[in-house]
Amino acid sequence: MQKHSGKILLSPRITEKGAYLSDQDAYVFNVARTANKHEVAAAVFELFKVKPRMVRMLATPRKQVMTRGTNRTGMTAGGKKAYVFLKKGDKIEII
Repeated sequence: MQKHSGKILLSPRITEKGAYLSDQDAYVFNVARTANKHEVAAAVFELFKVKPRMVRMLATPRKQVMTRGTNRTGMTAGGKKAYVFLKKGDKIEII
């Protein structure tokens, strides 16, 4: 059973590093924790009509943090992100 593309690619990851990489035909997305490289590549092709050259995945760990006002501890969400590399000249319009 194949998952829907909207459940695989959660959102683009808008950061300075992501903006730098987009100039070099690489884009960063937050993806579902259960997603794999093949599912991410298929979702990018389905949504943006661009075939990725390579996909790299990275799990973001949960971290313990202190809140500023109340000095209580909490946890960050963690998750998974994917670096999607395209062929030279291919573009994805995120905004």
